[in-house]
Amino acid sequence: MDDDVIIAVDVPQLGDDRHKSWAKVVHSVDVSRDTGWAFEGDFIAAGGVQDVPAGSVLLVYGERGSRASPTPHAGVFRANSDGTVSEESSAKGRAWARTLRDKVVEMLDEDPIVSGRPWDPALMAYDAAALDEELHRRKR
Repeated sequence: MDDDVIIAVDVPQLGDDRHKSWAKVVHSVDVSRDTGWAFEGDFIAAGGVQDVPAGSVLLVYGERGSRASPTPHAGVFRANSDGTVSEESSAKGRAWARTLRDKVVEMLDEDPIVSGRPWDPALMAYDAAALDEELHRRKR
């Protein structure tokens, strides 16, 4: 994991401020579970800028509705290396975790496009030293 390129992304916040909300960088999924405990990884703050590895799978959870009976909302996002996040799937209601579990497993098995954009021949204009310097700058 020391070779991961760390990027700053704006992690969305689902739900409203009156209720529970959280976000997580998902590393693995326990497919024997069908609750939120199936998603293993590091918690990060939702609703602001966070540093995460490029290509990370982000799970964001929040609740909406009345205080007595809130409705869970969850979304799965990919952290693109250009600093954006792409929503891949979402679910609401009590079965949100099982609904999203297979999608998260599929995303973790994929080889993400690290750049967020396809390779561009314009990179040929830069010499190798400049590209190496930029790569080292992004790893910090």
